Amino acid sequence: MVALGVLRTMRVKQWTKNVLVFAAPGAAGVLTHRIALEHSLAAFALFCTVAGGTYLLNDGLDADADRLHPTKRNRPVAAGVLSVRLALSLAVVLMAGSVALGALLRPQLGLILGIYVALQVAYSSYLKHLPVYDLTSVAAGFLLRSIAGAVAIPVAVSEWFLIVTTFGSLLMVTGKRLAEHAELGEGRGGHRVTLDAYSTTFLRIVVALSATGAVVGYSLWAFSLQAAQAHHHREIFFELSIVPILLGLLHFTFLIDSGKGARPEELILHDRQLQLLGVIWAVLFGFGVYL
Repeated sequence: MVALGVLRTMRVKQWTKNVLVFAAPGAAGVLTHRIALEHSLAAFALFCTVAGGTYLLNDGLDADADRLHPTKRNRPVAAGVLSVRLALSLAVVLMAGSVALGALLRPQLGLILGIYVALQVAYSSYLKHLPVYDLTSVAAGFLLRSIAGAVAIPVAVSEWFLIVTTFGSLLMVTGKRLAEHAELGEGRGGHRVTLDAYSTTFLRIVVALSATGAVVGYSLWAFSLQAAQAHHHREIFFELSIVPILLGLLHFTFLIDSGKGARPEELILHDRQLQLLGVIWAVLFGFGVYL
């Protein structure tokens, strides 16, 4: 029972977020190299472990607030299945162990994991109570995943790649807050202080800004890849990949506006349109990089 509670608290389903560590090496075209693939898989595993530790930390610190939430009150720590002390102890072990193993693989990877842990500790203890900073600190966690994939190989990353990751992450985080704002109603502040500070107008503005930044950033990235590889006559694939990205972001924004953004990982796993557009994008971008 306790072991199952630990796994539930570590949010195995949300480990799909850690696929971002493959983004930079995939875009650089090195995932077909054995060592690069092994390092990417190791970085993915370490981020799954460290993320599991941060979820244990967050639930241990948020147990009282989670008991006021209609669904989060069923989480193992909030429900009393897992003690707060055990959750926090396991969190320390998993986070410290991940940073140490990452440093053994590559010192730069250990540094990124260490920054991620520091950010999550700051978020769980303080930043999540500050409007704007709670959004940007969660989005920064996604950005660090992308950078971790690059330093694990290592490969250079485009500034446009980082811009797309930043705005795309901010879009998901803000969509989640917008859905929570409506879902929790007048009691929203008891679960998350910043939800009382935000208006739906502000959150919708941030959603629009983030979606625009992601589309523009990706388009400029695609055109820069076109210019870099024009002599190979492969640029048409990068240009075409803008279409599924645009449609995917528009569809995701539509889902957010419909109040379905509270669990973005569930949308990615179950929404057929997002999955289809993701496959089309991967094929087009993959042709541009690997063909």
